[in-house]
Amino acid sequence: MITIDQFEIILENLAEELPKAFYKDLNLGIIIEEEDKLHPASAGKPLYIMGEYRVSQTGRGIVIYYGSFEKCYGGCSEEDLTDKMRGVLRHEFRHHMESLSGLRDLEIIDKMELEKMTGIKSKD
Repeated sequence: MITIDQFEIILENLAEELPKAFYKDLNLGIIIEEEDKLHPASAGKPLYIMGEYRVSQTGRGIVIYYGSFEKCYGGCSEEDLTDKMRGVLRHEFRHHMESLSGLRDLEIIDKMELEKMTGIKSKD
């Protein structure tokens, strides 16, 4: 697995691929957390969260979990890891863009995918 410093450089390059308009109201920016994060629905088999879109009283931001990537993709080539990172970053930006427009389509898709993976129905 690459170091967290290399991870950060790759993520910065991936972020530069996106149009400036995507950053509207993303005042908390993109944050890298060193730890991994397990999904609350993890049972038996670990289900890691790669990234999250967060909205709070202080603003909007994207969190990317280096530790989760390390656990899930630690054996991948840098090229494959970069592709995975690109997919997660764009997924979280889609959450951001939908949130700004009042849509929840991707949130609904994510819940359906989680239910399919875990067999656990969401309560909301």
